[in-house]
Amino acid sequence: MPETVVVIHNPVDPRASADEQDVLTQASQVALALEESGYRVRIMPFDHRSEAYAKELKRLKPRCAFNLVESVDGDGRLIHWACSFLDHLKIPYTGAGADAMFLTSNKVLAKKWMHCCGIPTPAWLVPGDRARCACPFPGEYIVKALWEEASIGMDETSVVTALSRDELEALVNARAGRMGRECFAERFIDGREFNFSILAGVQGPQVLPPAEIRFDFPPGRKRIVDYRAKWDEESLEYRATRRSFEFAPDDAPLLEGLNSLALQCWRLFELKGYARVDFRVDGEENPFVLEINANPCISPDSGFVAAAARAGIPFPELVERIVADATGGR
Repeated sequence: MPETVVVIHNPVDPRASADEQDVLTQASQVALALEESGYRVRIMPFDHRSEAYAKELKRLKPRCAFNLVESVDGDGRLIHWACSFLDHLKIPYTGAGADAMFLTSNKVLAKKWMHCCGIPTPAWLVPGDRARCACPFPGEYIVKALWEEASIGMDETSVVTALSRDELEALVNARAGRMGRECFAERFIDGREFNFSILAGVQGPQVLPPAEIRFDFPPGRKRIVDYRAKWDEESLEYRATRRSFEFAPDDAPLLEGLNSLALQCWRLFELKGYARVDFRVDGEENPFVLEINANPCISPDSGFVAAAARAGIPFPELVERIVADATGGR
């Protein structure tokens, strides 16, 4: 009998926004790839409140759960609950474990870990946490949601100039009030942006071909990958933001350094399966880690899938490698 793999994802309302709907695309594509590899597949939207849900998972005795949960009850800060739930049921699952998921989904906590371990990350400010603020003033900052992914809440007004810590705190608090989410400020690095995707393998983590985000914005427009750049195909931001895998020969030392930093992040956070590390590099080629993305998006048009394809790894093989890493290669 073929083994079963359960694909779990956060439930999605039919009226949900494009970023929320995307997980359904991921689930269907992963299920097709698993079926192509010979597995029986069940797609089961995550329901931590239902005793019947847990019983059904245990009854199926799956080889593993392919974990695509991005939020719980609509809250990104609970993303690690699915991992803990599966740990409790003793069901193996793909990607990051509960601890790594929690550490990386809280952007400021991840930055603190990186800072303590010597991995460069832009200075930051959390309102009320003044003892830890090392931000220079006056300065240019980008205000982000503390927990949410997919550039939720980011637009051209997210980049602000502050003359003092008090002014920056006020700007962060004002944006948090408008968004209805906790926010923090991060020093804005005006430079190049890179994505390094990492895939587990039998020989250890494999760094896939690096990608650079190229911005074709009008003069004076801040070069950021905001919500529209990711999700609104009709917008200027979407059309003027493109991914490139082509680099000049003199970029080789920079890319080698970023490759090393990406692997340091993988080891530091004890990542598994697949991950993406996002960088900014300033005009003097100083690198800064912006975010660690555990279990990044693997939709057909995602950066991770594009990097895998660039490495000659078709989607079914990508999915099989993630499953093999979750189950010890058996």
